[in-house]
Amino acid sequence: MAATVSLRQGDLVWGKLGRYPPWPGKIVNAPKDLKKPRGKKCLFVKFFGTEDHAWIKVEQLKPYHAHKEEMIKANKGKRFQQAVDAVEEFLKKVKAKQEQNSGDDKGKKAEGKSKKQAGEKKRKASGSVSPTKKSREQSPRKRGRPPKEDKDATSPQPSSLKKLAMKTVSRFSWPPPTSERTTDDPHFHHFLLSQTEKPSVTYQAISKRLKVSEEVTGSTSIQAADSTAINGNITPTDKKIGFLGLGLMGSGIVSNLLKMGHTVTVWNRTAEKEGAHLGRTPAEVVSTCDITFACMADPKAAKDLVLGPSGVLQGIRPGKCYVDMSTVDPETVTELAQVIVSRGGRFLEAPVAGNQQLSNDGMLMILAAGDHGVYEDCSSCFQAMGRTSFFLGEVGNAARMMLIINMVQGSFMATIAEGMTLAQVTGQSQQTLLDILIQSQLSSIFLDQKCQNILQGNFKPDFYLKYIQKDLRLAIAMGDSVNHPTPMAAAANEVYKRAKALDQSDNDMSAVYRAYIH
Repeated sequence: MAATVSLRQGDLVWGKLGRYPPWPGKIVNAPKDLKKPRGKKCLFVKFFGTEDHAWIKVEQLKPYHAHKEEMIKANKGKRFQQAVDAVEEFLKKVKAKQEQNSGDDKGKKAEGKSKKQAGEKKRKASGSVSPTKKSREQSPRKRGRPPKEDKDATSPQPSSLKKLAMKTVSRFSWPPPTSERTTDDPHFHHFLLSQTEKPSVTYQAISKRLKVSEEVTGSTSIQAADSTAINGNITPTDKKIGFLGLGLMGSGIVSNLLKMGHTVTVWNRTAEKEGAHLGRTPAEVVSTCDITFACMADPKAAKDLVLGPSGVLQGIRPGKCYVDMSTVDPETVTELAQVIVSRGGRFLEAPVAGNQQLSNDGMLMILAAGDHGVYEDCSSCFQAMGRTSFFLGEVGNAARMMLIINMVQGSFMATIAEGMTLAQVTGQSQQTLLDILIQSQLSSIFLDQKCQNILQGNFKPDFYLKYIQKDLRLAIAMGDSVNHPTPMAAAANEVYKRAKALDQSDNDMSAVYRAYIH
């Protein structure tokens, strides 16, 4: 997208952010705490149909009216249509206001003219006019404010709805924050995290961007060399942040925390990971930080991290916050919460939905539950690592929701693989199948990426197959615990187990395809 006209505050526009489609919005003044990104010519945009907002590069903006038909033809989603409807509803109100003001002005003109004619008749009837008054009427008007009647008569009116919208759109009242609109449901809170596009950063690059300093305790505190009090449009918390676990997801999360100005102390379970050991023990990290995040592979690893030798529990003191981002079962996370709280600590579960690429891009989805105060304290961290965050109430709810999401995702992936192999054995083109699917209601980035993996035979891990199988297994067990059948997930789980038997555990989940061709 490229701006072809000069844009200014109050204009209605189409704004494009990252890989998301152009969205209708309005250029507004940014809040004081959201600084403009350095070195970029950007405008701050509030989007219709959502509470999201962001600094958008000027070249990624187009005027709303001039490109309305083009954008509507290119995008057919329900939420997109709702956003367009919100713009059109707003414009209807603007037009109604314009017509009302126009009617008021005409009424004032008519009233003024009627009074003037009545005065003329009265003067003629009296047959005389005072010399002073006559002289005032005949003399040229002095410079200054015009009489009220003349001011109304000469007040310029917008020539079109478009012109009016461009000038008065700043009066548009955006929806109240979600926290206000969801007060009837104390177990659900959702906020959209507005931010500029963030480049992919992997953990391999961390050492080039960090300055490392040894603290008295011996833990390694690392801070981005170019961090400032306010980095980009996120104001980093002044709390000390710890992070345990630098796997596929953790590495990207830490990189984005650093990029957005947070000071982070890290520790990794495997000493050989990335050729560096940046912390001595989990207990040491927890004891020196205010909030410590952890991202482990499975329930056993999550428990060992907390309960094992020199584990998290040994570093917990009253007021220390522990945020577990691992995808585990509700029973495990509840047990961990109990032991943390028993030592005076504060606990939040916050598993993340996404993959390595989304982690690197800072576009994860965070599902949180537990201590709401900790959730609020983590606000700047969640903004750095993700686009969307949900608070789901009591501990265990986030684990349940994440398992359901991954159960659906894993089952869908198995179905994709099944369809691709069926196309092959029946003599159909797999590429043609993908082309058709992408034009159908099933179209998604996930579908496209995973089918491309299959077509190219490239199963480099973006989401480990062994982990999606683990999540399917946990979801099935969760269904069993409440006597709820999960036959689709159970069938998919068997296919993943076969893929694991074919040594596909450390490949991407799309490698489940190989379970069908062997």
